[in-house]
Amino acid sequence: MNPEAEIRRLLDVMPASGRMFAKIVSKPDQRAVIDAPAPLPWTSDRPIYINFDLWSRLSRSQRDLLILRTVNWSLGIRWLQPSPMLGLTVLGAIGLGIELAQQDFVGVAAASGLSVIALFQIWRDSKSSRVELDADEKAIKIAQRRGYTETEAAQALCSAIESVAQNERRMLNFVELLRCQALRAIGGLSPVGIPDELRRE
Repeated sequence: MNPEAEIRRLLDVMPASGRMFAKIVSKPDQRAVIDAPAPLPWTSDRPIYINFDLWSRLSRSQRDLLILRTVNWSLGIRWLQPSPMLGLTVLGAIGLGIELAQQDFVGVAAASGLSVIALFQIWRDSKSSRVELDADEKAIKIAQRRGYTETEAAQALCSAIESVAQNERRMLNFVELLRCQALRAIGGLSPVGIPDELRRE
């Protein structure tokens, strides 16, 4: 597979927002088929690293749905989206500034701790099953605008998740199993969906 030609094709598959922010980078030495680290708050770029040797083992439909899903997950992480945790982060930063000005090192430690805890919670939320399932559903909707039916898209993404784990020589983790079950329900392969309690975790 020619990485440059495949990158151009994947950019055509992406939504416009993905083309603006996501940057596909060939990384032949990584063990993962595709990897998109959680973006940092101060960066706008969303790098997506692909091992094209492993990527070429997936079918075209699997690759399409996998890139759509990865882009949607990456763009869905918004550090500055209004939320209670962002409020705590801002309060902690303000408190940190005040305590530094007063040279109160106990206050500095407390304000820093508050900000760190809030930022950690935002980062943890980006890895939640709800965020992962939402990214899958958004990818399926975009795929339907690319000529896939909902069933075809769900089945392609489910098989992509399984193929990626197989190519990386590992078992599916808990969230991936949840995602596959949800996708089987969307694709009509299973009458059982995901309980709301698990979706909120």
